[in-house]
Amino acid sequence: MRAHDPIEHLIGLLAKLPGLGRRSARRAVLKMLMQPEQAMLPLAAALREAAAAVRPCRICGNLDDQDPCHICRDPQRDRSVICVVEGVAELWALERAHAHRGLYHVLGGTLSALGGMGPEDLSVQPLLSRIAEDKVEEVILALPATVDGATTAHWLGDRLRPSGVQVTRLAQGVPIGGALDVLDEGTLAAALKARRVV
Repeated sequence: MRAHDPIEHLIGLLAKLPGLGRRSARRAVLKMLMQPEQAMLPLAAALREAAAAVRPCRICGNLDDQDPCHICRDPQRDRSVICVVEGVAELWALERAHAHRGLYHVLGGTLSALGGMGPEDLSVQPLLSRIAEDKVEEVILALPATVDGATTAHWLGDRLRPSGVQVTRLAQGVPIGGALDVLDEGTLAAALKARRVV
């Protein structure tokens, strides 16, 4: 193999992306190399354009080519509700579901002693400022159902309560289509605790 093989270099870069291993990256590179004018050059131009234009929103932390982002600028959004998420991926997932018509706030992570994430690493002060300035009535904590997510939700709830805002959390438990015999004990326990009258 040559000292600098451009094909292997490209495969190596693509293989670092989430969801792509070396085999998937190799197939993608082969497809692009077979049609460079239709597949590779437009992708390279789009990557260059996105790298130059996309920035975090100064209000919520979403990624967009405008600041504030399109969600924060949307006059149809319910400005009394802010949904707090760990990262932009979770924000985008909620947007795909069309389930939340309020605003968002990206924390930038969750508290994690092992991961080295402390309160000072999270975007909490901007959230507190938004609550004070924008007449927010409810903050939804849409954090992961993990130990770190639960720790962060508890810690953040304690910080938000003095503001008088209602703090809620996403329901947890049995997913739609989920069979009880394949669920873990933590999910079953959460589902039993969150049961409702029918």
